[in-house]
Amino acid sequence: MRIFKSIFLLIAVAMTAACCNGTSQIISVKNGQFVKNGKPYYFIGTNMWYATILASEGEGGNRERLARELDSLKALGIDNLRILVGADGDSSLPCKVEPMLQTAPGVYNDTLLRGLDYLLVEMGKRDMQAVLYLNNSWEWSGGYSQYLTWAGYGKAPIPRIDGYSNFETFVGNYMKSDTAKNLYFDHLKNIVSRTNTITGKPYSEDPAIFSWQIANEPRPFGKENKELFAQWIAESASIIKSIDPNHMVSIGSEGKYGCQVDIQLWKELGALDQIDYMNIHIWPHTWRWVSKEESEPMNDIEQGIEYTFKYIDEHLLLAKEVGKPLTLEEFGYPRDGFSFSTESTTAARDIYYDNVMKFLISQAQNGGTLGGCNFWAWSGSAKVNHLWWEKGDDYTGDPAQEEQGLYSVFLSDRSTIEVIKSNIEELHETLNY
Repeated sequence: MRIFKSIFLLIAVAMTAACCNGTSQIISVKNGQFVKNGKPYYFIGTNMWYATILASEGEGGNRERLARELDSLKALGIDNLRILVGADGDSSLPCKVEPMLQTAPGVYNDTLLRGLDYLLVEMGKRDMQAVLYLNNSWEWSGGYSQYLTWAGYGKAPIPRIDGYSNFETFVGNYMKSDTAKNLYFDHLKNIVSRTNTITGKPYSEDPAIFSWQIANEPRPFGKENKELFAQWIAESASIIKSIDPNHMVSIGSEGKYGCQVDIQLWKELGALDQIDYMNIHIWPHTWRWVSKEESEPMNDIEQGIEYTFKYIDEHLLLAKEVGKPLTLEEFGYPRDGFSFSTESTTAARDIYYDNVMKFLISQAQNGGTLGGCNFWAWSGSAKVNHLWWEKGDDYTGDPAQEEQGLYSVFLSDRSTIEVIKSNIEELHETLNY
C-alpha cells in the first residue's frame, strides 16, 4: 500500500491577488500528455460549479466575491477549475440550484450567459482554465430528469424525497428518448457556438476553456441502456468537435462506476476519436469504502487510501493502453466526525488529499498518464447559514442536494489549505514552472 507520510502545519496562508494577462495557448494532448505552451502540463485543481452564477450581474451574482475566490485560488497555484455551465428547468424544486440558465427548451437567462462570458474573461486574466460541463445525471441542476420532463415524461422524482430507486428508474428513460437527447443536443450547440459578448471572441478560440465536458457523471442507468449510452456519448462528442475543433472534449465519467461497473465500456468510450482524455471520480464514503458509522474517521483512512489507489491504478492501466491522459476530476473526504461545521477539524481529509496529490506528483516526475486532479470542492470565503441550502445563502462547493459544508474547503481550513499549497509548490518545482 502506498501511504505518503506528511506533517501538517496549522499556519495561515497569505492570499495575494495575482492577476496576469492571459497569454496561454489552448491546451491540447500530445503523446498521451497534456501540453500547455509547448510543455507537459500537470495540474492540481478544484471544482467550483457555481462560478458562472457568481460572475453574473443578476440573481446570485457577486463579482466581488468571484474576484476574491479567483485570486485566492491563483495564489495557491490552482489554475484548473471545473464549472457547471448552468442549470435547467424549474427553480422552485427542492434540492436544486438557483437561478436557472435554461428556463425552457432553448430559452436562456441572458444575464447568466453574460456571466459565463465575464467568468472566462476573468479567468483568462489570471491564466486559468475552465472545464465546462454541459449536462448532469443528477437532479441538482436539472440535466437528464429535466430534459425528460420537457419531453413529456412527467414530473421527475427527487431522490432525497421520493427515493433513489424511483429516480433511477425515471432517468433510465433518458437514453431511450430521442426527444430528450435532441433537446440536450440543441443546448450543447447553443453554448459551444457562443461568441463572448465582452471580447467578441468565439468560445472556440478562447484559451480560458480547458475542455468541453458532455456531462457531470453521465450514466446509462441500466445495463440495457449501455449501447444507447455509448451512441449518445459518441454523438455528443462529434457535435462539439464539429463546432469547436480547437478544444478538448471529455466525458465527465466516474470510471467503471459510471458505466454499470463495466470498465471495458469506460475504456471503449475513452478510446473514441472525439474524446481527448479520460476521467474518473472517487468518493470513498459515498461508495462505502469507509464507514460513516465510525466516530473516529482516522480508523478508516488507510483503507480509504488503499481502495483509492486500486481504483486509480485499474483505470490508469486502460488509459495508458488507449494512449490518453486521465484526470481524477472529483475526489472528496468529509470533515472529522462527519461534521458539517466549519469549526470542525479536517485531519483525515488532509491525509487523504496529501496522498492523492503526492501520487499525482509522482506521475509528473515520471511522465505518467495521470495528468491532473480536482478536489471537491472550493467554498473559499462562503458562510454556511443552513444545513440545506436556501435561496439567498452563499454558494458553497456542496450543491443544493447535499448538506452544506459536507465536502467544502473553506479559506478557514488552514491545514487543508497548507496541504494543497505545499503539494502544488512541489508539483511546480517538478515541472520547472
